[in-house]
Amino acid sequence: MKKPNIIYILADDMGYGDISYLNEKCPFETKYFDQIAREGMCFTDAHSTSAVCTPSRYGILTGRYNWRSRLKSGVVGGYTPHLIEDGRKTVANLLKDAGYYTACIGKWHLGMDWPCNGEFVSVPNFGVVENVDYSQPIQKGPVDFGFDYYYGISGSLDMPPYVYIENKHVVEVPTRTTSDTGKRFWREGPTAPNFDHEQVLPQLTDKVLETIEAHQEEPFFIYFPLPAPHTPILPTKEWLGKSGTNEYGDFVMMCDAMVGKVLDKIQACGLEEDTIVIYTSDNGCSPCANYKELEAKGHNPSYIFRGTKADIYEGGHRIPLLIKWPQAIPARSHCEEPVCLVDLMATMAEVLSITLPDDMGEDSVSALGLWKGGKDYAREAVVHQSIDGSLSIRKGKYKLEMCKGSGGWSAPMPDSKEEEALSTFQLYDLEADVREQHNIYDQQPDVVQELRTLLTRYVKEGRSTPGVPQQNNGAAVWSTIRWIEEEA
Repeated sequence: MKKPNIIYILADDMGYGDISYLNEKCPFETKYFDQIAREGMCFTDAHSTSAVCTPSRYGILTGRYNWRSRLKSGVVGGYTPHLIEDGRKTVANLLKDAGYYTACIGKWHLGMDWPCNGEFVSVPNFGVVENVDYSQPIQKGPVDFGFDYYYGISGSLDMPPYVYIENKHVVEVPTRTTSDTGKRFWREGPTAPNFDHEQVLPQLTDKVLETIEAHQEEPFFIYFPLPAPHTPILPTKEWLGKSGTNEYGDFVMMCDAMVGKVLDKIQACGLEEDTIVIYTSDNGCSPCANYKELEAKGHNPSYIFRGTKADIYEGGHRIPLLIKWPQAIPARSHCEEPVCLVDLMATMAEVLSITLPDDMGEDSVSALGLWKGGKDYAREAVVHQSIDGSLSIRKGKYKLEMCKGSGGWSAPMPDSKEEEALSTFQLYDLEADVREQHNIYDQQPDVVQELRTLLTRYVKEGRSTPGVPQQNNGAAVWSTIRWIEEEA
């Protein structure tokens, strides 16, 4: 069997409800997202490992829960040193060793080591870093972690520096400073002469099309992490007003159109039957989309789920997951099994008949059986994390959240007066209460104990899959450490 091409498209802050195939009340049509779902499989209970950007990306590429890295909460910036540990293998390494051409095109947001003249000076809130030498090569970026080629931006599109990077070099040294602190928002920072925030999404898409064209004669893996619809919310003029909602809705439709270009290119190159196309999001939609404005137009990016990006609630990490692979996935398939984006590594390993060593993909479980319409899936439970580092664990219909409130940006927020009056932890029966309205923590002590014990084991053993225990990285200072000590 020919090795399938793989195109993994990762939206930035797109909610489950933003896909019209998944949301019967969506006021606009996402034509190409819906096409992937119709021609393949849509997952209705899929989750990122985290409710924010950086940690989710770490989980996708390493097959390891992000909280095992040194980053225990929050995200990195555009200048932050590399997060993926030296020597750790990624999905790109796995595929490259299997004979694939591997390319990352888009938003990296996993840190890289910028060259400096003198001391590296960090600035709070992902601001400008002094003394960077933009003329020298950047180390520990995508090409150091399994990718043959990289073209993109170091962090989010609202984080400096605003430069394109090709492999290890800045394409154009920044010569000016830009900012937009208004509705669209990006932080002030160094900007390359021809860097236009509004054109980043189209330019990255064109680079993906070029890569497909150039490498169609060999198996390829293209990881395409979009910079959108994350802030700055920048639909080009042709998309303004198209959604009938607001600029966020317009931007979602523009993302859909860019994905349509990728689908068209695959078809034009005669690669459709041999290509796996995966479309998903790193976390839920951000409040920056203006939920009140969208609600007035009949749209909820979180669909029926509680919370938004950053939260421990479903709206923070339940995400769209659409997969098309004509050779193996029946058209118009649906999967209701709780799955996780950390599963990419183990799934690709099974596709290629590769056995993972104990120190690779410690939390990754193959979902290939589910892709083919079966029930073969060995995941015991799924662990999620909010922006403040709080963990939750989902097994079957029960979800235990190791925090009083959202752990993120929705009420009740961490350290708020509203949160102070709540129970220590939260337990929800998602079959009966998928909107997470009724905390039954005090009513199900046996379930709570089972899930606490399981989560503690996952943390302590450095893995959640069978195998030799591994070490976590960084200081063990999760916000929920108290319950781990209690279990000891």
